[in-house]
Amino acid sequence: MLDFDRFQVLSFDCYGTLINWEAGILGAVRPMLSNRSIYVADDHILEAYGELEARLEEGPWRPYRQILRDCIAGLGLRFNFEPTASEIDALPGSLPFWPAFGDTVGALKRLRSRYKLAIISNIDNDLFTATTRQLQTAFDYVITAEQVESYKPSENNFLQAIKTIGVPRTELLHVAQSIFHDIIPTRALGISSVWVNRRKGMSGSGATLPAEGRPDLEVPDLRSLADLLLESATIH
Repeated sequence: MLDFDRFQVLSFDCYGTLINWEAGILGAVRPMLSNRSIYVADDHILEAYGELEARLEEGPWRPYRQILRDCIAGLGLRFNFEPTASEIDALPGSLPFWPAFGDTVGALKRLRSRYKLAIISNIDNDLFTATTRQLQTAFDYVITAEQVESYKPSENNFLQAIKTIGVPRTELLHVAQSIFHDIIPTRALGISSVWVNRRKGMSGSGATLPAEGRPDLEVPDLRSLADLLLESATIH
């Protein structure tokens, strides 16, 4: 069991952990298919997106807005349709409106009473700023892919985050939904991690590549994590 008392800062992946990005992706992509009478199961859309995004992020750094556009172009090739100019921009255009999970805002506000909070996200600065309306929480530190010019699972994102936050890595607890993007690199760097298993009981791997990694703690949602951390503070 983790010693919660040693952590000073909680860092969070944003999209997939705090924000329901799979709902956002499907909300943008499904109308493109429906309007052309193309039927593809949600799991297949998400898994295709996850494969495309990971491949695009492996190359030289480009803004995430362009990664999203290229994902739509790739989905068009995969599912045999040619996106219009407006459809190419559908993901970056809709991203500021992707909803937070129902437990996100309340849990963040509770956790803020004990910890400093950080974001470590594969996102552009302006897109994250637009997302803050959904999160309704002030973060002490925000580290984006645009700032560090790399995408998780690169260890560079976490190494730069440690420098920015300015605490020993033993005092940082990272919270994320993606084994591929977050849990594997944090374990390699000796950063403790919590896996928020948002897809428990669901089929497929969703919008992240399937991967195996060992978090220090698994929870089903952020409310459960807040209960654990704040109960520990009360006991001590």
